[in-house]
Amino acid sequence: MAEVRFDTVRKLFGRDVVAVDDVELDVADGEFVVLLGPSGCGKTTLLRCLAGLERVDGGRVLIGGRDVTHLPPRARRIAMVFQSYAVFPHLKVGDNIAFGLRMQKEEDSEVKRRVGQAAELLRIDHLLDRYPSQLSGGQRQRVAVARAIATRADVLLMDEPLSNLDALLRLEARAELKRLIFELGVTTIYVTHDQVEAMSMGDRIAVMNDGRLVQVDNPLTVYDNPADTFVGGFIGSPPMNFVAAEVDGGNGTPVVRMSGGTFALPVVDVSHLKGRRLVLGIRAENIEVLKEPADDLVRASVLVLEPLGSHNLLTVRTGADTLKVSARADLFPATDSDVWLRIEPARIRWMDRESRQAIPS
Repeated sequence: MAEVRFDTVRKLFGRDVVAVDDVELDVADGEFVVLLGPSGCGKTTLLRCLAGLERVDGGRVLIGGRDVTHLPPRARRIAMVFQSYAVFPHLKVGDNIAFGLRMQKEEDSEVKRRVGQAAELLRIDHLLDRYPSQLSGGQRQRVAVARAIATRADVLLMDEPLSNLDALLRLEARAELKRLIFELGVTTIYVTHDQVEAMSMGDRIAVMNDGRLVQVDNPLTVYDNPADTFVGGFIGSPPMNFVAAEVDGGNGTPVVRMSGGTFALPVVDVSHLKGRRLVLGIRAENIEVLKEPADDLVRASVLVLEPLGSHNLLTVRTGADTLKVSARADLFPATDSDVWLRIEPARIRWMDRESRQAIPS
């Protein structure tokens, strides 16, 4: 078993910089968890604490139920793929893949067998006699992954392994890497700042900010029900829209009031929302754009139109608020023209304006 546990792990740089702030996280055996967050949030530091490349200042790190907090990296049975690939330029591909096995003092026959298996799995078996300088970026990335999996470590760690690839190659490599990890069934922790990678690859996403875990859940839940405005604003392209709003229960149908106008909510229980200072969160795809006014629509002025092929992305202003909305591909409103927005009530996510935390429905 190769489950991983971070037990109130804390890491300081100097006296004042808290890079990892009492992180609690359990990763099941064979699970693929993505650590996601902006630069400087502590995700790579947390990964390095697991690998033994950083000394932990508090808490424990466990792999397979074994406390490895104070063990050196070689004793933790982990393999790591770095952002820079870290392939040895003076060694051929086959020798690069074999490096970890030779450090483990495996028999030559076993080294040859595992190198062949890893190279075939990564589809680089025809490149074994080449040097890294003769490879493309995508091929070097595959060599680094092959070297990691050849050791058959208990846990596979990846620190932004696709960030040096161009957009099209990254798309292809992402799918290949997901297929590979599924086939291997190895416990994997993957660090990235790219929310598309996180959404498309991981079994769960652990969102970090300022050294803390903000939300840990499956990708669709993190996207659809963010724990706070940070998560909603970080996940998604474009990010979730947030506007100040109030809910008036009245004596009839509840009404949402925002700076650009009002619209009715369906008959739902809004008792937990009345009288509170609220932030209304809504995704661009959950706002319908219409060219004519009607009841329960919010008037907006078009600032920018961005044709994206499958749809048009509009930046609009309504009252004091600026929103990103997704419009049909055949709808091309002129700049400074008026449109009307229908905000889908069931897709609204309510946040407290002071704490910025989600309000349970």
